[in-house]
Amino acid sequence: MVGINHGWNLLPIFLANIADMSWSGQFNLDFITFLGLSGIWVAWRHQFTGSGIALGIVAFFGGMMFLAPYLLWTSAQAGGDVKTLLLGKERASH
Repeated sequence: MVGINHGWNLLPIFLANIADMSWSGQFNLDFITFLGLSGIWVAWRHQFTGSGIALGIVAFFGGMMFLAPYLLWTSAQAGGDVKTLLLGKERASH
């Protein structure tokens, strides 16, 4: 519905809302920050390898559609160890 009502060119509207310093602009800034931090964290967790960077890009553009299943999968892989969940196996073992 949003694409039909406002067109498919999201970026100018998204950035204009941020520049207006309105509530929707604040939400957009918070949202883009969340996406950026989740992408950087996923890539960092995988030590910025090629696959880690690719997963970080998917996290940035996929948002919760990627991050929720990723966190469920990594939680299961960590076996309840929060340190391994947050840092990854390599960093947690040091």
